[in-house]
Amino acid sequence: MDLQDLPPGGLNEKLGVEIVEADPDRIVGTMPVAGNEQPFGLLHGGASIALAESLGSIGSTLHAQSMGKVAVGVDINATHHRSARDGIVTGVATAIHRGRTSACYDVVISNAEGKRLCTARITCALIDADRV
Repeated sequence: MDLQDLPPGGLNEKLGVEIVEADPDRIVGTMPVAGNEQPFGLLHGGASIALAESLGSIGSTLHAQSMGKVAVGVDINATHHRSARDGIVTGVATAIHRGRTSACYDVVISNAEGKRLCTARITCALIDADRV
């Protein structure tokens, strides 16, 4: 699957997520803060988690398809270190495990200055495509 073949998905469209780079080992995506704030004007933590899950799921899917499987999320956790009020945030998902039945990614979300906003980890189960 090529980068241009990745369907954006409804939530990614609403959040303004753009995938910049994607292969099974590393996925990079951006998201604007504007439109993704919580009531106090800060980047919503849930938006950060949605970005992290999207990136990890894309990586897991790229890995899974080589085995005729699909990836489904089973766990995600995140620590929010700081927030952002404006600009674009960038998420980088790095594979930490790519197995036959699961894949796991570390995701770091940073602001334009390179300051870490959020650290997340996502695990996906890899299941036979005909089970979906």
